[in-house]
This record gives sequence, C-alpha cells and structure tokens, in this order.
Amino acid sequence: MLSGIQPSGDLHLGNYLGAIKNWGSRAEEFDCYYFMADLHTITVRQVPADLRRRTLEQLAQYIACGLDPEKNTLFIQSHVPAHAELGWILNCYTMFGELSRMTQFKDKAAKHADNVNGGLFTYPSLMAADILLYQPDLVPVGHDQKQHVELTRNVAQRFNHIYGDVFKVPEPYIPKTGARVMSLNAPDSKMSKSMPEGCVFLMEKPEDIQRKFKRAITDSDTERCVRYDPEHKPGVANLMSIYSAVTGQSYEQIEAEFDGCGYGQFKPRVGEAVIEHLRPIREEASRILADKAYLESVYKSGAEKASYTANKTLRKVYKKIGLVAR
Repeated sequence: MLSGIQPSGDLHLGNYLGAIKNWGSRAEEFDCYYFMADLHTITVRQVPADLRRRTLEQLAQYIACGLDPEKNTLFIQSHVPAHAELGWILNCYTMFGELSRMTQFKDKAAKHADNVNGGLFTYPSLMAADILLYQPDLVPVGHDQKQHVELTRNVAQRFNHIYGDVFKVPEPYIPKTGARVMSLNAPDSKMSKSMPEGCVFLMEKPEDIQRKFKRAITDSDTERCVRYDPEHKPGVANLMSIYSAVTGQSYEQIEAEFDGCGYGQFKPRVGEAVIEHLRPIREEASRILADKAYLESVYKSGAEKASYTANKTLRKVYKKIGLVAR
C-alpha cells in the first residue's frame, strides 16, 4: 500500500482523520510506503526554506500520528530519483486528452493563472510513477483523487499492452468512514489549508483551535438541535462527524449526549475533544523535530528501502522500452 501528501502547507485535521489516522494499523496487513510529495509541491511557487521546514515537520507528524518507521517505509519523494525518471517515461505514455480532463489541473490553473506551467499539466504522470514504482495492490485516496488512480490504471494497462506484464494495476482504496472532513466555515467544501479559517492544523495552538470551533457554521434552523442530517444541517453533521471520529461515539450517542443543548454548548465541546485528541500528537511531533539526528536517520533509511524497490521496477521499464542498461 502506498500514499503521499504534499508538504505545501501544514497537515490538518482532514488529512489526519481522513487518511493518516487509519494508516498506522495497516502495517500489520500491508507493506506500507508513505512519502512527502515534495516534487508535486513545486508545481506552485514555494518559499524554499518553508518547503524544507514543512517537509521535515510532516515527517515528524507522520511518526507522531502512529506511523512507526520500523513498520512503515517513510521517505521524501525527491530522495528517490526513480520517481522523476519514471515520471518522464510515463509522460510519453499518457495522452494529452487524458491530462486535459483532470479536474485538479483545471482548479489549480484557475487559482494560479499566472503560473500554468507544464508540471501542473503533467503531474498526473508523476503521480502514476509514484504509484507504479512500488507495484502496490491498493492506493488509499480521497474521493477527489480517485480520478488520478483511474488514470494510473489506464497508463499501466496501456504500457502492459505494449510491453507485456510490467506494472501491477492498482485499485483505489477509499475508506468507508472518515474520508471527508469539511471546512468549519464552509461545510459544503472539503477542509483545506487554502481556507485556513475553516481548517484545523495538527500543530495549532489549543486556543486557536477552540476559536475556530466556536465560530464554526452550523445552520439557520430555529430548532437549533444537535441532529445528524447532512442534507439540511451540513455544518452540524460535519461537527458530529468530527466529534465521532475523535471520541469513538456513534451519532445516536452524540445526539443523546447533547439532547436539549444548543450550539453554544455543542461547538466548544467538539473543540475541546479535538484539542485533547491532538495534544499527544503535537507534543510528540515537537519532541521528534528537536531530535534532528533521529529524523535524518528515518528519511535516509526510508529512501534506501524505497529506492531498492523502485529501482527494480525502473530497470525492468528501461529494458522493456529499449534503453541501454546502466
């Protein structure tokens, strides 16, 4: 199993509850590879020092969230050159029309109209390389990334049709619960670092987290009761979903707990529950970041293991397409 997140901003509650929280337990069943997708991040202009800092902070947070480096391969994408090499090759097997239909390209091109570069257009080929290098069975993704896994499958099948059985064709794995955490101030949109006021960051100060929950959008329902109704009360449903994820309670139990309570009591309680759930993660990540030697040992050993696996696939690809062996 393989997955990666761009260090284009700090990790947030949506990343954690939708993905990272569930990754740790999979190490018993799968050989897991998780990486910091720094090569993808530079399709949008970055401040170099900030990108380096966020990459290391993300690695520390991965570990603090329960990803044991002894059981999972944790690495930085740019430390494994095979990603960029196979990315170029797969550019040559990905059709222009396929890339032009990618919804994330359209979204990012609209947001960054002054920098619609080639990498922004062809990054799904690099994403396909990220996946296919490790021959994974499953790729855990959110609903918004399913299109990219479908493209990866198409490219793998096209390549295999020409050259034989080279790539394993992966399946997208979308968790049934916790897959989508919505913005606190725009519950019709996914929680995103691009809307920081509605986004709760893992390393955020408790008082800032509580402020955001107190300001969270609920609804204009005069009844003002805590009831799970995503269609008519999306803001309340989002808060209930978050509360359920951090406390383990069912929606029925949450409704019973807050029966007769208004939103003025409900929202701060959700904030408190999130703060307490994130506290050990924040403290452990801070401790790990202070131990630079340990962090370096993790990403070095991770890159070595990832390179060993990736290079086996790359050598096979080079031979198939006619490149002279190194």
